Amino acid sequence: MSNLIQGATGAWEIVIGLEVHAQVSSNAKLFSGAATAFGAEPNTQVSTVDAGFPGMLPVINRYCVEQAVKTGLGLKAKINLTSVFDRKNYFYADLPNGYQISQYKDPIVGEGRLLLDMPDGSTREIGITRLHLEQDAGKSMHDQHPNLTFVDLNRAGVALMEIVSEPDLRSAEEAALYLTKLRTVLRYLGTCDGNMEEGSMRADVNVSVRKPGQPFGTRCEIKNVNSIRFVRAAVEYEARRQIDIIEDGGVIHQETRLFDSGKGVTRSMRSKEDAHDYRYFPDPDLLPLVLDAAWVEGLKAGLPELPDEKKARLVADYGIKPYDAGVLVAEREPADFFEAVARGRDSRLAASWIMGDYFAMLNRLGKSVTDSPVSAQALGELIDLIADDTISGRIAKEVFEAMVETGKAPAAIVEEKGLRQVTDTGAIETAIDEVLARNQDKVAEYRSGKDKLFGFFVGQVMKATQGKANPAAVNDILKAKLQG
Repeated sequence: MSNLIQGATGAWEIVIGLEVHAQVSSNAKLFSGAATAFGAEPNTQVSTVDAGFPGMLPVINRYCVEQAVKTGLGLKAKINLTSVFDRKNYFYADLPNGYQISQYKDPIVGEGRLLLDMPDGSTREIGITRLHLEQDAGKSMHDQHPNLTFVDLNRAGVALMEIVSEPDLRSAEEAALYLTKLRTVLRYLGTCDGNMEEGSMRADVNVSVRKPGQPFGTRCEIKNVNSIRFVRAAVEYEARRQIDIIEDGGVIHQETRLFDSGKGVTRSMRSKEDAHDYRYFPDPDLLPLVLDAAWVEGLKAGLPELPDEKKARLVADYGIKPYDAGVLVAEREPADFFEAVARGRDSRLAASWIMGDYFAMLNRLGKSVTDSPVSAQALGELIDLIADDTISGRIAKEVFEAMVETGKAPAAIVEEKGLRQVTDTGAIETAIDEVLARNQDKVAEYRSGKDKLFGFFVGQVMKATQGKANPAAVNDILKAKLQG
């Protein structure tokens, strides 16, 4: 599938790089002991360090460093044993110090990679340029008073991991896949909860366009996009905007833009700053961060199984399709649920049920795997009843709905409702004879070459047996009788 966009002068290619700000999962901030709980009353989680009081010194949070290193290891990246914290100088009302403590030339994590699972079943490698630690700013609130702006410093000092990609992405869809996969990896690692609606993860999206094979064009950065859907929309709008300007004889100027989600457009925010505008220099209150190689190796040894490895293992151990494995490992809980259901059973049937009726049920009820009304054990028991021919696949759907409504075990529902499958070939043969007797005209049509009527006869027999006849037996006996 081509990712090229057609313009008046021919095809154009989009070039996208993402800078993702992922909030470190930590109960304390990066340089203070203040809490980080979401939704707290304004200015109730602020230390004198966060508020920029004179003379207050930052003390680095070891756990946040550990979380950043684990993330780097999960991204197959180089861990820099020595990194440096710098001051990035700029003024915002919600940045009391007048600078942000960040990392610049010597980040804690270097080059890595992320594999995208493409819709056609292939994978595509996207380069990670770096991951650096930095503190978040506070929040200005303009909607609390008609004439005043208030400042909430609860977020000031919260630890962020800025994860910067190479400009390897070539479409809005790839940008969405990248964010989705990155969020999955972070959640598996437990280093960021990935809740974009709570601001735990947001993206700066760099977009440029070029003719295929030509050098990169001038990029524009779209700041703080807070949903995957908005990232996709922002890329599509911005690429088209740039193409129209260039084809009309204009020039793209490097700038920072905002995405208006209500109108679906980007608009200019400011000209793009260069690094020298921030007057970076090493923070004099923080020594270079030096990591012990053995400590890093220990963290590496303790990493959980990550999505790519889990996907490969599910395919190898359970014989399911790579696409199905990719869907199941997109979140940790469904993958664990699948293994609990499939272990010792028909794993393909288990995958089919989970990705079909089970996921549909969760969506319908607005529930997740963790609060599902159907346990892995109960779904496994239902699959056992299908496997030993106690019920047909069709009846199983009816039993499943009853399980959701009543919470009862599938075997009990089968007995209560009398849903046990009819495997007695004599009874099935009788039902078929009655159907054929009532439809002699269609029997004649079938025997004259109208093969599609076979489905009609099967449906009539299943209706006559209230769906309880064994489908395979029905097919075999019916075919023989129609041929006779």
